[in-house]
Amino acid sequence: MASLRYILLLQKDVPKAVKFYCQGLGLTPSVFTERWAELKAGDATIALKAVEGEALCSVGYSPFLSFTVEDLQESVMRMADLGGTLDGPIRYPPQGK
Repeated sequence: MASLRYILLLQKDVPKAVKFYCQGLGLTPSVFTERWAELKAGDATIALKAVEGEALCSVGYSPFLSFTVEDLQESVMRMADLGGTLDGPIRYPPQGK
């Protein structure tokens, strides 16, 4: 059976992205250079690769990542302070948070 090695996210600025994910979500880098990084996210690895083309980094090409956090509001505020933006309001399921 195959196993997932990593999820690759293309970035214009790998060091800035590492700061965002590490300080914002508490992920841990296992590899970190100016052009490549691997971040531990539980049992998964998120790889960040530097690319030059704007089209490759645009929102339309971005995968969706889902994280479990202890405090959603605190995490959203911390990520916003690090440059993150919401693409709409946070929606909760009918049964609540």
